[in-house]
Amino acid sequence: MVNKFYYPRGGDCVVVLNTEALLRENGVDAEVYAMKYPQNLSASYQSSFASEVNFGGGVGNLLHGLKRTLGWGDVRRQFTKVLDEFKPQVVHLHNIHSYLSPVVGELAHKRGIRVVWTIHDYKLLCPRYDCLLDGKPCEQCHKGGKMGVLTHRCMKGSLPASGVAWLEAMKWNRRRLERNTDVFLCPSEFMADKMKAGGFDPDKIKVLNNFLDPVKLDQYSDQDPNAPRQDYYCYVGRLSREKGIIDLLETAAHLPFHLKVAGGGPLEKELRAKFASCGNIEFLGMLDAQGVVHVLRGAKLNVIPSQCYENNPLSVVESLCAGTPVAGSSIGGIPELIDSENGVVFQPFDKDTMATAVTMSMAREWNYSEIARRALERFSPKTHWQSLKHDIYCF
Repeated sequence: MVNKFYYPRGGDCVVVLNTEALLRENGVDAEVYAMKYPQNLSASYQSSFASEVNFGGGVGNLLHGLKRTLGWGDVRRQFTKVLDEFKPQVVHLHNIHSYLSPVVGELAHKRGIRVVWTIHDYKLLCPRYDCLLDGKPCEQCHKGGKMGVLTHRCMKGSLPASGVAWLEAMKWNRRRLERNTDVFLCPSEFMADKMKAGGFDPDKIKVLNNFLDPVKLDQYSDQDPNAPRQDYYCYVGRLSREKGIIDLLETAAHLPFHLKVAGGGPLEKELRAKFASCGNIEFLGMLDAQGVVHVLRGAKLNVIPSQCYENNPLSVVESLCAGTPVAGSSIGGIPELIDSENGVVFQPFDKDTMATAVTMSMAREWNYSEIARRALERFSPKTHWQSLKHDIYCF
């Protein structure tokens, strides 16, 4: 498996770590390739990891990063060494753009190795990754040219950084990526539909939801989902604008329910100060895995107010496995995880429909046990492994 980082940095990294463990538990000889980074976990081939790149701090770093995005330099040489030594049947790509390079898939394909690529974000369609422009969904670059990234300076408002993203998109275009990839693995139907609309071959696109890692699965399975719920609802996630957290807090301030907010991010300090006088909003900060389980298990409702194209958010998956219903924005892959028995959807960017969804959900008698049972089966490692083995890896 190939991912730019090899530690639990974000959702993509967590999926990589969980999948690595899943493969080994099922008798597969699995190894990881990544970029060298101080926080990385120990790995068998870490001496052959690509050198670290940093896109900040001057022209030298930007040039080094540009070489990496174009597949030049040590990444080609180092990954070839790993292929020579490990001789894999499958190379499973995850988030590889910029800090690594799609050249790794090309090198594997030329050897006749099956190449699977899990699509965690929208980089293959949007040079910026997230399909956002001025805080709203944008699809200008999904088809054909990618000039929008230059026109709008989408990468941190910087023309040089946006130029690097444009060059990367031009070199690693759809036709080239398609030629070197056997399966584009989409965690949501929404992502699969966007890939198809962007011109990717439907025959190479498969859908498979993320799964809950075995440790958390055991934690949720060992607890009684029918235990009394406490009188609060929660938000568990990143405190950043695209997650809709500002709208949620402004809505919560006028509702008669207690909201617990778990997570950190760029807006944490600002939001703590702004809502310090709201007695019904409690900031918990960053929590460890056990802390997240505890918050979700006690809540009557989990709110996912995203304003971006979420793929297959683990925040929804974990909540349902805890038996906790979800009130989620009708955007991205969120609605396909929610039905009339496990939650409710509301319009993104609409605080009135959010308030109505929260109010109705807090008053409803939910079948927490049934929500958990269905989710634990749907998102179990066993279910995921069977699909990986037979439909994706073709072992």
